[in-house]
Amino acid sequence: MKSNKLVIDRKKGTTHPKYENMIYPVDYGFIANTKSMDGGGIDIFIGEEKEKKINGIICIADRIKNDSEIKIIYGCSEKEIEVVLYFLNNSDYMKAIFINHDNNS
Repeated sequence: MKSNKLVIDRKKGTTHPKYENMIYPVDYGFIANTKSMDGGGIDIFIGEEKEKKINGIICIADRIKNDSEIKIIYGCSEKEIEVVLYFLNNSDYMKAIFINHDNNS
């Protein structure tokens, strides 16, 4: 199985480069050597759980950028998923939903 490097470009507790009131609740970055719809790498939120596995995805509608995105949730506890959703939904311009990955399917 091939694996790609996870690049963390925004550490937990750092502010968004454009919006100083947005503080990242978990590490955030992208998967190297991948492409998302915006041409950059696939975005990923990385939690502190010891067992690193994909928890699911977050689908986002962003009215400022006039686009939608899918981001991976990886190694996150239930609490971390809740704070990421709050982080993304705490605006009138961006809304997000979490789609859980079911390991039994």
